[in-house]
Amino acid sequence: MSKRDFYEVLGVDKGASDEEIKKAYRKLARQYHPDVNKATDAEDKFKEAKEAYETVSDPNKRATYDRYGHVDPNQGMGGGQGDMGGFGDIFDMFFGGGGGGSRRNPNAPQRGSDLQYSMTIDFKEAVFGKELDLTIPRTEDCGNCHGNGAKPGTKPETCSTCKGTGQQEVIQNTAFGRIVNRRVCSSCNGQGTIIKEKCGECHGSGKVKKQRQIHVKIPAGVDEGAQLRVSGEGEAGTRGGPPGDLYVVIRVKPHEFFDREGDDIYCEIPLTFAQAALGDDIEIPTLTEKVKLKIPAGTQTNTYFRLKGKGVPRLRGYGQGDQHVKVTVVTPTSMSEDQKELLREFANQSGESTHAQQKSIFERFKKAFLGD
Repeated sequence: MSKRDFYEVLGVDKGASDEEIKKAYRKLARQYHPDVNKATDAEDKFKEAKEAYETVSDPNKRATYDRYGHVDPNQGMGGGQGDMGGFGDIFDMFFGGGGGGSRRNPNAPQRGSDLQYSMTIDFKEAVFGKELDLTIPRTEDCGNCHGNGAKPGTKPETCSTCKGTGQQEVIQNTAFGRIVNRRVCSSCNGQGTIIKEKCGECHGSGKVKKQRQIHVKIPAGVDEGAQLRVSGEGEAGTRGGPPGDLYVVIRVKPHEFFDREGDDIYCEIPLTFAQAALGDDIEIPTLTEKVKLKIPAGTQTNTYFRLKGKGVPRLRGYGQGDQHVKVTVVTPTSMSEDQKELLREFANQSGESTHAQQKSIFERFKKAFLGD
């Protein structure tokens, strides 16, 4: 199944700004988040939106995508320098090596792999931060053999076939002369050492799987898709190499009342006709408390008010964003006869008789489309 265009997935134009792309992704993330949307295709749509956002929000990835689309520009080119495909065999045959850079010391220390852990937190936990312990499955050096794979009291021995180099040389005499071909040692599989008595705990691998508890501090102000790097908490390295890192990917549950855009939050408050017409002092919930908001007389529906500094703490900086309050005038759906009579009286005193208004609208319509 072919992938959809990433801009189509996000619902933005190809020339969309970073802010437009971010806003579109947040909307889709809230809509299809697996924790709130239980539809069978919600998780797939969430992952599709996340992949699209990760590509077009990165300037380098976006430039490559705009030029090549979903096609890997390196595909068919042998993987670039260091991975020469069939040409590597030719270099091996005639020059005894991989054309520079392919010879590697099998006993050199190697860094461990990075790990990724996804976790879902509440809206307010993302706003104010949180500290918690995560249980992460990862490979570690075997404590029984200290990572060398050999039975305690023994140690790995240097391979007698390759003398510890991890490579075998096969010499061929041809019409062109003597050809030296280097291959991975078949006796030690390129390790340079052989374990005759294996450790009973790790069975000679030098590594064991363990559940490790790691303390993580989530800073205030993180948002959907943020990645936290915990240095040195990834997989164990090989032959004394350093461990990899742990990357914690944050997912944020939507809030039932607040929406978030960057460091600002938004909410919607209903007003009665009387409150909008006459004005009122109302209580507005914020992230930390309830505050008074003065509604001026004559406020129209869909008017926004700003509560400065009542938004999200800025992740990389000082201060907080703002809270934006949208007021919506609610029209009553059922009224008593007394209430209806009062409204009719109000309309009459305002010169807004409903019958007269309807007639006036009809007359303007007739003039515009039917002529005098």
